[in-house]
Amino acid sequence: MKNGVLMKRALITGVTGQDGSYLAELLIDRGYEVHGVIRRASSFNTDRIDHLYEDPHEERVRLKLHYGDLTDGTGIRRIVGAVEPDEVYNLGAQSHVKVSFDQPEYTADVDALGTLRLLEALRDYEAMSGANVRFYQAGTSEMFGMSPPPQSETSAFYPRSPYGVAKLYGYWQTINYREAYHLFAANGILFNHESERRGETFVTRKITRAATRIAVGLQDTLYLGNLETCRDWGHAKDYVEAMWLMLQHDTPDDFVVATGEMYSVRDFVTRVFDRLDLDWTQYVRIDPRYYRPTEVTALRGDASKAERLLGWRPRVDFDELVALMVDSDLDLARQERALVEAGHCVRPRGLASA
Repeated sequence: MKNGVLMKRALITGVTGQDGSYLAELLIDRGYEVHGVIRRASSFNTDRIDHLYEDPHEERVRLKLHYGDLTDGTGIRRIVGAVEPDEVYNLGAQSHVKVSFDQPEYTADVDALGTLRLLEALRDYEAMSGANVRFYQAGTSEMFGMSPPPQSETSAFYPRSPYGVAKLYGYWQTINYREAYHLFAANGILFNHESERRGETFVTRKITRAATRIAVGLQDTLYLGNLETCRDWGHAKDYVEAMWLMLQHDTPDDFVVATGEMYSVRDFVTRVFDRLDLDWTQYVRIDPRYYRPTEVTALRGDASKAERLLGWRPRVDFDELVALMVDSDLDLARQERALVEAGHCVRPRGLASA
């Protein structure tokens, strides 16, 4: 209760991720009480949401965290029952495409069956409580795979990775629960979205981290895979607003979220190094280990449905995205440089798979 008004309550799986942190911010700004599901680990992994965290003993807490995992159906049911959410955003996933080839079974367990476990928990909760919960499922452009661009809600699916296949299962289960059990369930088919909070093993952040470290003398080489793959890149902060808008819509539906513009990895590398006044060809090397068994050549989304029905449009363009990420990582690189000059050892970055 805030100023005599009952606050909406939202549950977010994957709250510690890039999207989860931006979504938590957005919902708190809109007066929600936000509950996040986090996995138990021996070290803290809440860096992206630390600025939102408050002492749980305080009377009014904006963000509450619950230990849970999408592989544990019983635990998910308990969390849903305890939180009694108005809206649920399923952002939890094993979301690294390259890793999904190395861990296909785990990827399927989390991304595919994890979605099913959550849908079942919501179906049972609604049946027992009489509540009406609105559910958002995080889909991905990787479900389109080799379907030719531009890809829209009516394009054929042709996933080319265990990640894409697992997400497609979750997509169709969401539609099935919407039609079979009248659950307010919406799919967001999000094209690539990046930010200053992107994980460092994802190719865009790997590039900006390595390039800025090269610029300050902390690193010599950046190893990458296929430079010719093309993607539709937007900013995650814009995309979480689309998620929220989907659950405010009168009827549940499925929406592509994208900028409509496409650039190659080579384009991204060039823009990043140009901003740092560096010649990327002097520092970038190709390592075949980073190629995927099956590649997705080109993804470019048509988000005209989201613009027409939700009033959503991206605000951050490609060059601004690059600038935001480079400037943020340049600050980090300079901090690392200062630590090195003070005699502290800094772990080499930018060598993880992309």
